[in-house]
Amino acid sequence: MALLFRKEGDAPKKSLWQRIKDVANADVGVILRGGVKDGSLEQLEEVLLASDFGVATTLKLVDQIGGYAQRGLIRTEPEFQDALRRLVEAELREGNSDPSLKLSASKPTVILVIGVNGAGKTTFIGKLAARLRKQGKTVLLGAGDTFRAGAIDQLRVWAERVGAEFVGAKAGADSAAVAFDTIDAGIARGVDVVIIDTAGRLHTSAGLMEELKKVARVIAKRIPDAPHETLLVLDGTIGQNAVVQARTFTEAVPVTGLVVTKIDGTAKGGIVVAVHEELDVPVKFLGTGEKAGDLHAFDPAQFAEELVEA
Repeated sequence: MALLFRKEGDAPKKSLWQRIKDVANADVGVILRGGVKDGSLEQLEEVLLASDFGVATTLKLVDQIGGYAQRGLIRTEPEFQDALRRLVEAELREGNSDPSLKLSASKPTVILVIGVNGAGKTTFIGKLAARLRKQGKTVLLGAGDTFRAGAIDQLRVWAERVGAEFVGAKAGADSAAVAFDTIDAGIARGVDVVIIDTAGRLHTSAGLMEELKKVARVIAKRIPDAPHETLLVLDGTIGQNAVVQARTFTEAVPVTGLVVTKIDGTAKGGIVVAVHEELDVPVKFLGTGEKAGDLHAFDPAQFAEELVEA
């Protein structure tokens, strides 16, 4: 199993279960015995909130655990731990939760990648391109982040590293025009997948969000059902701010999938559950480092197990 919350050689971070035991002074049975009796499970609630599950998801999980305990379905620590793992997994499988990457039946599949500054969009694009190349697909990267010359150069380096084709641009060029030209090139070259980078933008910037809408409209004009995937990249270390960011982006453009980066930099991880619950958008990938292989297709069962128990 891949290590999601730490790299090989790193000191283990405390799992959700270990933090629950810390709060309960090692005897988690007191949460069930005392919490159910007085109608609350405040200690469990405290840990879930501190682990970035958010209020709505936390209250739901606490209510479910309390119900299990009242009905006598969980009496021991292993039963409690297993119930929590299963409930977290169930939350991740609710609603719109298919983690698979949607590829178009006709070439090219167009993937638009969006997010705030510093979330790791360009690095994610490079990793995704490497993943697709290993699957035997031809890939074209479009440098739609024209606000930073460094971003254009970074994407070019990734293209060269993973064997993808590349459409560049001058700093300051119109990003919608770059997206259009990239798709044109992808069609002309017969590539399987076109991935278009965009400038990082604060979710509070109305002008930049309007520009993002323009990029999406231009892509749809060139290929009517594109972009086939619009992936929102979120920094897993920023907690509930990720939910606020995600909500604003999804109001601007139809987001089809979430990518949570830097997941190895947090011991919490509940934000993955919270943002899916809030937006009803599937988590598709987790990023755990800077290398091409540090990208993991999202697996709800694996994530729940490692979050709760590892």
